[in-house]
Amino acid sequence: MEAAMHALADPHRRAIVERLARGPAPAGELDAMLPIARPGVSRHLRVLREAGLVEVRRDAQRRVYSLRPEPLAEIDDWLAGYRALWQHQLDALHTEIARGKRERRST
Repeated sequence: MEAAMHALADPHRRAIVERLARGPAPAGELDAMLPIARPGVSRHLRVLREAGLVEVRRDAQRRVYSLRPEPLAEIDDWLAGYRALWQHQLDALHTEIARGKRERRST
């Protein structure tokens, strides 16, 4: 999980993951979507591969990347404990907003 979280700390790598969430993509498409040189994109893809977030397969001369959901599921499981805390805080905020609206209508 540490490697996946480290990999996702970079905005370019998150952009790649977000693109791959829609389906597999060839390396050329991933190169074109980022405002950095091709060697930089290759390094980002290597970090994502090493973290287990993406896998690559050869299709003739192309390399096609796809997302591996297992590391993301592991992060989601870890976040589940915090989600309950956030939900409690959001519920309390919703209650206060509703109370404020009622008070404004009654005055």
